[in-house]
Amino acid sequence: MAAMQSDDEPRPDEPRPGEPRAGEPRAEPNASLGVLVLAGVPLGNAGDAPPRLAEALAGAEVIAAEDTRRLKRLAADLGVRLGGRVVSYFEANEAARTPELIDELQAGRRVVLVTDAGMPSVSDPGYRLVAAAVAAGITITSVPGPSAVITALALSGLPVDRFCFEGFLPRRAAERRSRLDALAGEPRTMVFFEAPHRLADSLDAMVAALGAERPAAVCRELTKTYEEVRRGPLSELASWAGAGVKGEITVVVAGALAASSDRNYAPAELVDLVDAAELAGMTRKEAVVAVGKATGAGRRTVFEAVVARKHGGG
Repeated sequence: MAAMQSDDEPRPDEPRPGEPRAGEPRAEPNASLGVLVLAGVPLGNAGDAPPRLAEALAGAEVIAAEDTRRLKRLAADLGVRLGGRVVSYFEANEAARTPELIDELQAGRRVVLVTDAGMPSVSDPGYRLVAAAVAAGITITSVPGPSAVITALALSGLPVDRFCFEGFLPRRAAERRSRLDALAGEPRTMVFFEAPHRLADSLDAMVAALGAERPAAVCRELTKTYEEVRRGPLSELASWAGAGVKGEITVVVAGALAASSDRNYAPAELVDLVDAAELAGMTRKEAVVAVGKATGAGRRTVFEAVVARKHGGG
């Protein structure tokens, strides 16, 4: 699903290796050059492979794989003979291997990039190569495939009309806390990747920054034999994870309710916010308390608005 996050990632204002600096020209795609294919692979169930994946792998002159052993198992499952050269392309060698792959592309070869699961570049190797290919004027296409982000979001039961993907949280506790504090007021549903051995600590940090009752879902081993989706308040999920969790993990967390303001909310607006909070996974009582706090209206006012609606008075 996703490679482990590096503590040595460039700062957002610094170009990554192979990426042109701001203002530098980017070459237009050149038909005489090769083609870079970003190929999505199954999250766990080989039956989910995109129909064009077998064709892309069989026709590749070079295949760059996050794990060459997993690639060969997948090819066997798909009944594909890999005729092209297979090279490793993972976090530790990504920067060094990118120029080599650009050389292959500039020599006119077709290079297919695959990760362990899902789409390349999404918290996985790929961004550096894509950026370098864009800068070199190389044509880039894709074989779209499964995504743990979208799959977990759809299964979470949380609002999906607006969401943001936050990738892995920082490993260091202080940095993780700072990142989550900055997200406390984020109104969109949030999607995170996390390593199983750090899940409990991350959920505890979410409880501290986002609130114990914030609705969330932990999606484990998506599409695999032991797939599991646990839904509930962050505090409940943190307690569950404390006993230990295995497998690939995606965490989905509800966005914050509308922040309080100086304006007065009409009773119907308060009721609508309660309804939205319940749809996000809160109980009626939890939703009333949360809306009262978020709007500044107070729990009693919100409760009275809900009761009035129930009895046809609003």
